[in-house]
Amino acid sequence: MLLLLHIENIAVIEQADICFEPGFNVLSGETGAGKSIVIDAISAILGERAYREMIRTGAEKAFVSAVFEGIPALDWFETYHVPWDTELLIQREIFLDGRNFCKVNGRGVTVNQLRGLGRHLITIHGQHDSQQLFDEQTHLGILDSFADAGAQLSEYASAWEAVCTARSELERLSMDENEKARRQEMLQHQIRELEKADLHPGEDETLEQRQKLLVNAEKLSGGVSDAVAALFGDEDARGAADLLDEAVGRLGAVTRYDDALNSIFQSLRELSFSLADAGESLRDYRDALGDSEEELDRIGARLDLIHKLRRKYGANCEEMLAFLSRAREELDDILFADEKLKQAEQRYLAAVSAAEEIARRLRKLRTAAAAELEARVCGELAELNMPKVRFVCEFSELPLSPNGLDGLRFLMSANVGEALKPLSKVASGGELARIMLAMKNVMAEHETISTMIFDEVDAGVSGRAAQKVAEKLHKAAGGRQVLCVTHLPQIAALADHHLLISKSERQGRTYTEVIPLDHAGRIDELARMIGGAEITEITRKSAAEMLGKHSAL
Repeated sequence: MLLLLHIENIAVIEQADICFEPGFNVLSGETGAGKSIVIDAISAILGERAYREMIRTGAEKAFVSAVFEGIPALDWFETYHVPWDTELLIQREIFLDGRNFCKVNGRGVTVNQLRGLGRHLITIHGQHDSQQLFDEQTHLGILDSFADAGAQLSEYASAWEAVCTARSELERLSMDENEKARRQEMLQHQIRELEKADLHPGEDETLEQRQKLLVNAEKLSGGVSDAVAALFGDEDARGAADLLDEAVGRLGAVTRYDDALNSIFQSLRELSFSLADAGESLRDYRDALGDSEEELDRIGARLDLIHKLRRKYGANCEEMLAFLSRAREELDDILFADEKLKQAEQRYLAAVSAAEEIARRLRKLRTAAAAELEARVCGELAELNMPKVRFVCEFSELPLSPNGLDGLRFLMSANVGEALKPLSKVASGGELARIMLAMKNVMAEHETISTMIFDEVDAGVSGRAAQKVAEKLHKAAGGRQVLCVTHLPQIAALADHHLLISKSERQGRTYTEVIPLDHAGRIDELARMIGGAEITEITRKSAAEMLGKHSAL
């Protein structure tokens, strides 16, 4: 349940703290006073999209926070590592540059994560919900929700995915003979070309490294030869290795006179061995370079072939070998197409049969739920001053689809003797609002969300129908918290708690306040709603009478 909403710098609301109570809460006020802004602020807290245009002129950011109580230990808290408590604090900052900072119980979350939590806290029903009833594409989803068909829908979704996979495989194998011959010829050419190349994993990289080395072979050979000469000498001078050997020999001859020289002697001898090994390695490296021209030509030709193949089959040898493997598999499918096509057809038919079996079970569930939904909605509409209405769920049988085998649309006859027609053809604005309210009341019994918001869903309703809508909203608040933005005094009179959204101007700026009304204040506001700007004793008396009837309920 929503306890407190704090708003800063959203449109005409500079700052407001709004306390909500259990039961039926009504928000009223003049058109443009800011009632929709309060709903926008609540939507922001629920993770819905917030626009920088919401920010009050002259402010750098907007801020909204809300306190809820009675929050169950939802999996959401564990998933996003947010500390859980039955009392919940949500905060959101909205900046002019589009940034949003959100916190839940002091822990930062993303807007998308906040939206996931918001779905468990409040449902908001606005005038657009009524218009959605015109869209027949939504009707089957409404029925499935009422039928609590989640498990069956999940089972069918898996079966439908299997059908799609089997169908794709069947279509891949079911090419015509001309296409098959053309594709076979192309694959055979590609396979021959790649097999003839006899590629090896990593071959291109190895050859490119070797080519780089051979291109610089002359410089390498000269440098290595100079190093060998420096170690072993030449015609003009002795090398470092010879000089070191001589030093080891001379020092070895005198170590018997002083043991202190032994460690130095051993170090020099080990160094002599290491120097000799390094010199031999350099000689081997120089000899291995040899005459590089012939090898360079061979490597260049091989790399030219590999680069040519790269343009067709992949960025490197690994990708080209993978292409070869796929081409062989596809050619095998074509060569043995008849047998594989038969197997694919069998798999497809089996997948379709399994999906149709689940779809028929789903239809049985839907049919039973539709009968109950029809009765429940008609009962609700009778209580909303539409006793003669007929509401029917009309099924149609369709080919297997993501929704099963069923199409569905809601039909209605508002008056005795009139044929059933789609809602868009027969429902007036007021009737549609009541149908939506009836549907929401029925669906609410399947929801665990304890707070519902109705944003001016009473559009087009007046007179006795308005009284019935008011009574229905009041009844809906019996087991949960209901917030309702309204212009109808009949609805406002039945509220348990009444909040007035009031707009004023000061020093060239517009300010909105949210004022909780006491009994006298409610009479004044109801009188304004009944009679307009001029409040008279007659309208006050009517307002007091309406409140008195509420007290009698």
